[in-house]
Amino acid sequence: MNNNWNPGSWRKFPAKHQPDWPDDAELEQVQKTLADQPPLVFAGEARNLTSQLARVVEGNAILLQAGDCAESFDSSTDSIRDKLRVILQMAIVLTYSGGTPLVKVGRIAGQFAKPRSNPTETQGETELPSFLGQIVNDVGFTVDERRPDPQRLLTAYHRAASTLNLLRALTRGGYADLNQVSSWNRDFVASSPAGERYAQMADEIDRALRFMAACGLDSNTVPALHEVDLFTSHEALLLNYEEALTRRDSLTGDWYDCSAHMLWVGERTRELDGAHVEFLRGVGNPLGCKLGPTTTVDEVLGICEALNPDRVPGKLTLISRMGAGKIADGLPALLAAVREAGHPVVWACDPMHGNTYTSEGGRKTRHFDDVLSEIVSFFAAHESEGTHPGGVHVELTGDPVTECLGGSDDLVDDDLERAYETMCDPRLNGRQSVDLAFRVAELLRSNVTPTLGR
Repeated sequence: MNNNWNPGSWRKFPAKHQPDWPDDAELEQVQKTLADQPPLVFAGEARNLTSQLARVVEGNAILLQAGDCAESFDSSTDSIRDKLRVILQMAIVLTYSGGTPLVKVGRIAGQFAKPRSNPTETQGETELPSFLGQIVNDVGFTVDERRPDPQRLLTAYHRAASTLNLLRALTRGGYADLNQVSSWNRDFVASSPAGERYAQMADEIDRALRFMAACGLDSNTVPALHEVDLFTSHEALLLNYEEALTRRDSLTGDWYDCSAHMLWVGERTRELDGAHVEFLRGVGNPLGCKLGPTTTVDEVLGICEALNPDRVPGKLTLISRMGAGKIADGLPALLAAVREAGHPVVWACDPMHGNTYTSEGGRKTRHFDDVLSEIVSFFAAHESEGTHPGGVHVELTGDPVTECLGGSDDLVDDDLERAYETMCDPRLNGRQSVDLAFRVAELLRSNVTPTLGR
């Protein structure tokens, strides 16, 4: 797999969506500083995730990959904790209602960069570089704020490290204890229809835990009741950053990108002769690849061979992001081709990116019904092809934002102005996320199509 590969071999290939850094010498110095920092994650943790994803390939587990569209350097402790809480709530719903073990992967502790459709943005008569995520520049619309700054790579590393420290404390220190399920049911979820279903489920779990405790089984004797595995992931977009954090594992001698447990290549950068695929083909982490509606059979088979030539189960996750109106036509042929070729992949559905549009009020948004419709079609395509629908990949936040329309609260266009806070793409809020988890659980449990509200 690693013939003629090293962490910097991507530089010989065309690299799309890289910033126009103003000072190459400063960038090189920042990269050297990053290379001297401790790894954010460890190779053994990445191998553990690969093993868990292998269960998804076998049809014995489901993947939930969720988190922010683009993380902010200014995220507070409360905001990070609330994002984790929503992921845990969704996990409980999918595990308890769907009856399926769950692999939990966050878009967190590193999702600071975003590719953009246009390299520049125009407001009035002023044209400036597009906002590429806070790891590159700032969201404010001034020359200084939009200038790419290599020092931000160091800030991103330190922000990721502090976020990871908090996540590890929360997931190992008692916050994720199943006895806390009821306390996760905060007001903004509890007051919604999905929250009412969640509260009822939490009561059932509490009764089951009390019964288990009476039998001598509690979080002191069963560690799995007290803590959870939460892995990190982000799009491996900025290759200077990823290269600097790539380390050789002392146990196996293999290279691992230690910026996150799982990395993925996006729809815009997945060219087989491009720098991103070249970089990712050489690291031992579990990998993902986004597949849009124009993806061909030859392309997806080429991706499988490039990123997982040894056909290791759990190594590669293919994430379809086709849009509610296109997935039924685009996905089945890819499922059939990968199945016939014998590639052991996880299939996941990203129902967010193919369903973005501009609202009547001029806001970029998504409608909950479109998100759900794409997931329904994803499950239907797998049923028709006899393959396993491995999971979902969604953008969400624990904050009570109003960025996506619909859901159990039936948010409408006028609601977008109340709490539209994203720096890039619209995210599901906590209520919508829990509601979506219940709908997906219905599909997992009975493969019955939920009733669409629109």
